[in-house]
Amino acid sequence: MKKSELPSTLQRSGKKAQATFAKTLEAAEEKYGAGERAQRTAFSSLKHSHEKVGDRWEPKGENGPSDAAAEGGAGSSGSTAGGVNANASKAHLYGIARELDVEGRLKMTKAEPMEAIRRANDSETRQARNK
Repeated sequence: MKKSELPSTLQRSGKKAQATFAKTLEAAEEKYGAGERAQRTAFSSLKHSHEKVGDRWEPKGENGPSDAAAEGGAGSSGSTAGGVNANASKAHLYGIARELDVEGRLKMTKAEPMEAIRRANDSETRQARNK
């Protein structure tokens, strides 16, 4: 898969994230055909080893599911955190929020920085795509 064929957030990410997504997408397309299911499978695989920070994907400290949807596997009814590692420690989430310059982060409960990080990630991704 060419770098230009990757989703824009992966084009701005490291080679490991790109390779993880591309390899899984290729296997998923063989099994399910090209389309949304293959894309979801590739992103799910990526989320086990990477988390979305701003407009790119960065390696997580340790591999594993990142949110309720990933923990439940295929057909899960859990909600997704949009690439934010919802299973990370509160300290880790505050660190990401600090990196993204999320305002009011010190007064937030654990769930609040996850949502603020997701919004900041979405905003940075939109800005990067419009450049």
